[in-house]
Amino acid sequence: MKIPKNATIAVADGEILNLYRNDGDEGSPSLSALPDAPISTQNKGSGGRHQSSSANPSDSQQDEDSFAAGTAAMLNKSVLESKIDSLIIVAAPRTLGELRKHYHKALVAVLVGEIPKDLTGHSIADVEKTIAAA
Repeated sequence: MKIPKNATIAVADGEILNLYRNDGDEGSPSLSALPDAPISTQNKGSGGRHQSSSANPSDSQQDEDSFAAGTAAMLNKSVLESKIDSLIIVAAPRTLGELRKHYHKALVAVLVGEIPKDLTGHSIADVEKTIAAA
């Protein structure tokens, strides 16, 4: 997959979001890290729309789903404010599924691609290679 010039790349899992921008061009991408963005995790109703109980004790899964919902909200806001004009999302498969539930139609319009892979904690070179191979 080609990485458009000035594209934003979001690399996420259920706890971490790393943002990058392609300062190079499509033929020779050069990703640089962007500052951390504030993510609201107040959306406890996300995910499977259930509350924890003794039958369903996964508070950590609810926290991860809330983080994904907050990540999508931040990305939606950035797209709507014209801060992102092309976007590639690389996320752990379950996180990617939760993100998709919250995409705004404007985000879908600028989405260049999605890669279901957990690359949080990997180097920028690993992210570039993974996107190029997709």
